[in-house]
Amino acid sequence: MYFKKIYIIVSIIILIILLSNSLAFNLFIKTLPFIVVFLFPLIYIFRKPKIKNHLESESIFQKRIKRFKSIKRGYYSLIILIIFYIVSLISPLWMNNKPLVLKYDDQYYFPAVRDFFTFVPVIKSPFYESETFDQNILSISANFRLLAKQIKNQQNENYIVMPFYIYHPHEDLKDELDEEFKDLNRNGKWDKNEPFIDTNNNGIWNENNPPTLPDRVHIAGTDNTGRDVFARLIDGYKISITFAIIVTTLSYIIGVIIGACLGYFGGKLDLFGLRLIEIFSSIPFLFMLMILGSFMKPGVILLAALSVLLKGWIGITWYIRGEFFREKPKDYVSAAVSMGQSNWKIMFKHILPNSLTPIITFAPFAIIADIGTLVSLDFLGYGLKPPASSWGNLLNQGSENLDYWHMLIFPILALTLTIFMITFISEAVREAFDPKVYSRLR
Repeated sequence: MYFKKIYIIVSIIILIILLSNSLAFNLFIKTLPFIVVFLFPLIYIFRKPKIKNHLESESIFQKRIKRFKSIKRGYYSLIILIIFYIVSLISPLWMNNKPLVLKYDDQYYFPAVRDFFTFVPVIKSPFYESETFDQNILSISANFRLLAKQIKNQQNENYIVMPFYIYHPHEDLKDELDEEFKDLNRNGKWDKNEPFIDTNNNGIWNENNPPTLPDRVHIAGTDNTGRDVFARLIDGYKISITFAIIVTTLSYIIGVIIGACLGYFGGKLDLFGLRLIEIFSSIPFLFMLMILGSFMKPGVILLAALSVLLKGWIGITWYIRGEFFREKPKDYVSAAVSMGQSNWKIMFKHILPNSLTPIITFAPFAIIADIGTLVSLDFLGYGLKPPASSWGNLLNQGSENLDYWHMLIFPILALTLTIFMITFISEAVREAFDPKVYSRLR
């Protein structure tokens, strides 16, 4: 109790000090996303454990969760994947070419914060003209990285707080890779003594053509269109996991409902339902998505909907149907029927909780399959269209530019590590929910 009070008082004091100092305030704003992501899990891990009453018995589900936590490779893989996903979700706050906070001519701007909330339909990312910040000679849109250098040299009341990583995954950098210069004699090339923007601070004008290998500015290099590979890897991770979660969730909702109805009611409904499943199973799933993607411009939601309707719900439907056939003859179902409970309550309140083992065990494998589907479609050119970030698109670019190893190695490493961790999770879940370990008689 006293520790919590001291912790709150110290936190308030540190916050006041940070807000009173501009340099510390900049550092605080930049590290805020990491504080939110990593501090709360640490507080949860090191919290005071709840004292349990020894007279209370653990349920089968609690024993399975405890068993899952004891399998460290699966448990830690789940924690790492969740942390990475949260970090990727808040990426506009720490990986952006727009500032978090900008004060210019007594006006305040929050471009990166608005980018973070663009998932809300009414919020759109505004366009900032270069004339607003006295950058007429450079381009139509404002260059905030250059503006940060200008404000630093001006030493006035203006200030800017840039994110931790100052590149955007959709930003075309091929014009900036050649350091910009003012062509005084208008001959189309840089000549000695012509002013230029020294982006890498080496004192000389550099000419680069994308793709470029990793360096201290672009830690994973750039692709053949001049976009930062590291930024696209992070954004591609967010897209892949989000796509897999959407497809798995919708597939489970549809598959559980259909499988429960087939297994519980049986008869003609089961007969016609199986024929419907056989029809959908005969459809070449990937080829059908390729055909649909060739004349459509699919986004994440549309691809997820097509994946669910064409294939996603079939696998879990088989499992749930079998579980309901197994559970329906048992005594607790007969007792619920004799008490006059409705069919839907019997199905989803009594039978479904006893049929969760295949649902939970099947989920990690479904996520791996969904990620593979999206990567395959993007690699073949029938998935997400540019400038959307995608691991499959990066792999396609890398296969066409084998001299630039970073465009192939980094996506493969990201995809391999993600699949390995999900595999560890699925192995731990399968072992924890094994009915031979925790049966109802133990």
